[in-house]
Amino acid sequence: MSKFTKLFKGSSSSSSSSSSKSRHHHRSHAGPTPQEAIHKLRETEEMLTKKQDFLEKRIEQELMTAKKHGTKNKQAALRALKKKKRLEQQLVQIDGTLSTIEFQREALENSHTNTEVLKNMGFAARALEKVHKDINIDKIDDMMQDITEQQDRAQEISDAISRPFGDVYDEDELLAELQELQDQDMEESMESMGGLPSVPSSKLPSARPSQHASTRRRAEEDEDLSKLASWAI
Repeated sequence: MSKFTKLFKGSSSSSSSSSSKSRHHHRSHAGPTPQEAIHKLRETEEMLTKKQDFLEKRIEQELMTAKKHGTKNKQAALRALKKKKRLEQQLVQIDGTLSTIEFQREALENSHTNTEVLKNMGFAARALEKVHKDINIDKIDDMMQDITEQQDRAQEISDAISRPFGDVYDEDELLAELQELQDQDMEESMESMGGLPSVPSSKLPSARPSQHASTRRRAEEDEDLSKLASWAI
């Protein structure tokens, strides 16, 4: 291998290593992606939740120790209670830390969702722009005008086809003629039956016999009542 080849190879390897270092340096300055940050926050939440469970168990143990010693070994009982208090403070701190991490994770998840939504909306907007780019509004107006003209022509053709042929008669005249035919049929049927029935000449009885009898009986009763009244005087 010649010196020139070695020199070229060395310079090539050094340039490739420097470019990889620059890419790594640029990535480190760019910061983590939202997905990476969310993943790290979830891992931290799991770790703190496990520690929370551990502290709760320790607090329970120290409480049992304090109850066990009681007044028999006052110093041991007080030490257990002090340790329980310290563990409770750590538990409160972890609760606050978990709330902060949960809020941060939800904010990252929402921002990531909003970013994806905006990205997709931008993609759709570019697609619409591409579609509308090839459409000429003047051509659309001309096309709609042609469509309207063709629709009007089709309506004219339809009206011409549906127009009746031959003579057109007045409907009122036809109805009057039909009424005359019906009147003639009625007269002919009455004549065939012998005409209208004649009105009876004799006078009809004004009331039935039963009605006359009841009226006469009522008059007789009134007369009897009058006689009784005169006798009473």
